[in-house]
Amino acid sequence: MSSIIDLTALEQAELLRKREISSTELCRIYLDRITEHNDSLSAFVRINARRALLNAKRCDFLLRKKSKETPVFCGVPTGIKDLVQTKFIPTNLGSQSYKYFVPFADGTIVTRMKQGGMVSLGKLATSEFGILPITEPDIHPPTRNPWNLEHSAGGSSGGSAAAVAANLIPIAQGSDGGGSIRIPSSFCHLYGFKPSLSLIGNMHGKFNAFGMSVMGPIAKSVEDAATMLDVMTGNHSLHNRPCWQATQRAPSSLRIHLILNTPVIELHPEVIELTKATAKTLEELGHKVELIQLEEGSIKEFLPIWQYLIAQLPIYFKSYVQPVTRWLFEEGQQYGLEECLALQKRFCQRITTAFGEADMLLTPTVPHPAPKINQFYDRDPRKMFTNAAPVGPFTVLFNLSQGPAASLPLGLTSTGLPIGIQIGSHPGRDQDVLTLSRQLEQALPWKDRLNTLQQS
Repeated sequence: MSSIIDLTALEQAELLRKREISSTELCRIYLDRITEHNDSLSAFVRINARRALLNAKRCDFLLRKKSKETPVFCGVPTGIKDLVQTKFIPTNLGSQSYKYFVPFADGTIVTRMKQGGMVSLGKLATSEFGILPITEPDIHPPTRNPWNLEHSAGGSSGGSAAAVAANLIPIAQGSDGGGSIRIPSSFCHLYGFKPSLSLIGNMHGKFNAFGMSVMGPIAKSVEDAATMLDVMTGNHSLHNRPCWQATQRAPSSLRIHLILNTPVIELHPEVIELTKATAKTLEELGHKVELIQLEEGSIKEFLPIWQYLIAQLPIYFKSYVQPVTRWLFEEGQQYGLEECLALQKRFCQRITTAFGEADMLLTPTVPHPAPKINQFYDRDPRKMFTNAAPVGPFTVLFNLSQGPAASLPLGLTSTGLPIGIQIGSHPGRDQDVLTLSRQLEQALPWKDRLNTLQQS
């Protein structure tokens, strides 16, 4: 039965519908794995075994009824990122300042995942308030990469990616405000999808002034991620899955602009090599790929937007947050909304220029493989942020533009660390990204590499 954990979430859902395994049995298998492996990973920050097994029993009852309305992921285990409030379960937002916060209601995304039949086993680690692209908050040990425990799983959805890569759950929810789904997916050899803001909607309310932050899936396969997107949009039925249906058709010939430069950091040579190889595969599949240069820009130029966003967070006791968070919060007080919206508009104009007449952009997801734990640490918070920020120059483009983007796990370095490749498109063209993702998954399959890790 242990081989069941090598299956995708959709494959497990099919076994559950056929009653070849119960949700209770499946959840116990994963809870045992969490007990065995989580201490070394810090992927989960809280395990809710009793509640999970009660929910699994409810799913088993629904599965026995064999109703046509049975949700698509009925009985499939998952986890919830600790930035998302969960009813009567401590939600710490990765921060000591929220150590005792217990919400009285579920966040919208939690409600939709429950309606989709998913069983949460607990809360997944995040960087403090989701600010940094590594998951190293003060409230718990750093979240480590299952491919190499000396390296980071990334952030801010580091716990989500580490848990799926280590087979502690088959699929996970994440959120992405600057790359927080795609960065850890790249570091952990998973498929991560950041939807357009319009697909799922703004679930961050007033804290999402620029529309940069969205919810999305981290998964083993494109079909899993697409189905979870359907669930996240409120389509819970087996018979109403527009995102999944997009993975079942072949894409038309696309115009794709390839970007291999960023003004903020030099790219790792093996990252460049794999991105070029992906471009060649796309050409062989009938797409037209053209290399372009990204316009000049800097972290300093983008910083006011990030500082303004952090300054809007509900931080009431600054002495309880990390120095880098406190520095961003205090510096952000000097900026106004209109000033930052104008800056976002200038960035979006550059992104529009990069697209030109193209349908897609092709880039590395991140410039380098996963950093080592504490590699970015500095006692000076400004320097620490400057150390970490170059992880996200490619991912943040699609947060600023509010368009869809995905990280695909298309290779490993010579030292065995994952490399992710990003494709992204114009706002609203989520299905096109999913369709192309599935075509690349079939042309350059990654399942065997992932199973090799998960069987170790």
